[in-house]
Amino acid sequence: MQQRKSKKILIYFFLLIVVGSINNINFNSLIFQKINNINIVGLDIKDKLILLKKIEKFNLNNIFSIRKIDLANEVESNSLVENYSIFKRYPSSLDINIKKTKFLAKINKNGQIFYIGSNGKFIKNDSLNNQLPFIFGNPEVIEFFNIKEIIDKSKISYTKIKNLYFFPSKRWDLELRDNTIIKLPNDNINLALNLAIEFLNDHKFIDARIKNQIILND
Repeated sequence: MQQRKSKKILIYFFLLIVVGSINNINFNSLIFQKINNINIVGLDIKDKLILLKKIEKFNLNNIFSIRKIDLANEVESNSLVENYSIFKRYPSSLDINIKKTKFLAKINKNGQIFYIGSNGKFIKNDSLNNQLPFIFGNPEVIEFFNIKEIIDKSKISYTKIKNLYFFPSKRWDLELRDNTIIKLPNDNINLALNLAIEFLNDHKFIDARIKNQIILND
């Protein structure tokens, strides 16, 4: 009788070990699931391959161990990125959705032509867009954003701006595509610009630097 009980105990113990081992294998296969798919949407092929190469330096053998902050740093290193989202799609996929920045203007920095993006970055890009205004001078990005916001809220379309001239005194001149020059003051720029716009059809030189006064020259 005692021997029979001992055999049963051994059998139960053996079964417990087997079941535990199977569960452990399943658990490990769940936790250490390798990333097999990285889906990047929003970039062209060249930039997508560059980002993939950067991501592949991480340990992709475990979807749980790869940190979103590390992925985010690599995505943000691309100056073309405006917004993005990163999703871990279990058990083995990463989804990275990217919205590219919008080019707003061109500027010469240290002898090279850069685009200013809506993300606030200077972007070196080989594509040419002659429809964007060119900035002369050396403004901070925030200073450009400020004048663009004023233009966008005015009665003149930003698409009509050919060049923007920024002076060390922090003042702007605008050159339109029909070669009209508008000289703006340091303060109350929005009021001066809207006043100057009233004379656009008849004059090619409009000086609005003095408050409540317009100087015209054909």
